[in-house]
Amino acid sequence: MRQLGSILSLLFAAMFWVFRVVLAYTTATGKDMGFPIENFNVEVILLFVVLILLVFVYKRNIIAAIIYLLVYAGYFGPQLFNAIMTVASSDGMADIYTYDTIIASTIGIAVALFAFLNILVDKNRAAHPTDKKTDWFYNNKEYDRKLDERADKNNYRTL
Repeated sequence: MRQLGSILSLLFAAMFWVFRVVLAYTTATGKDMGFPIENFNVEVILLFVVLILLVFVYKRNIIAAIIYLLVYAGYFGPQLFNAIMTVASSDGMADIYTYDTIIASTIGIAVALFAFLNILVDKNRAAHPTDKKTDWFYNNKEYDRKLDERADKNNYRTL
């Protein structure tokens, strides 16, 4: 998580999540921010699911990144497709909400895709895979501690 791309992907994902929280709050209070929400109940459930998934994306879990991409593509994909079809069929006379939907849906899918691709091509994950046959020896702190205590009990003098 020390690479710039990893930090930026999580930062953009968190910023987009906060943006969606603000939209859900303003929709619940009746204010209009210009970005319509298709289904409020699904949006609230999606916010909680994505919050949990962002924790796992921070921990570099590939399965969480796949689920995160699929959830956002499944939610924003039909909205994006319908908005593009509306713009294409209206000869450029669509309302501002349609264009806002295109922008928000594209950003949502792009952020999830960037987080997935960032984890997929991560050099540290590929260069240091886990191997259960040898990790018990090399990553075992208990064995290192016992070896250090045994090494400290010798009676050899250095002089």
